[in-house]
Amino acid sequence: MNLILYSKPGCHLCEGLQEKLQQVQSAPHHLQFSLEVRDITTETAWFNAYQYEIPVLCLGDQTLPRLSPRADAHQLAKLLQPYFEG
Repeated sequence: MNLILYSKPGCHLCEGLQEKLQQVQSAPHHLQFSLEVRDITTETAWFNAYQYEIPVLCLGDQTLPRLSPRADAHQLAKLLQPYFEG
């Protein structure tokens, strides 16, 4: 599975989500996925689509529900689990 995180430099919410995703990857019960971080400032289409929405997490072409920035890595893993089972 390939997760895509749309982000931009200086976005603290994006950095926080990326850190939590990396924690999920390295946890003992970890979900198997690769993480691709896309800087929206490098592609006009990404910038136009996500400039007011970042961080945005996608699984393939599907945008995943937004998680509260206060959620921890365990809560993020619980959110992701159904997408990996289906």
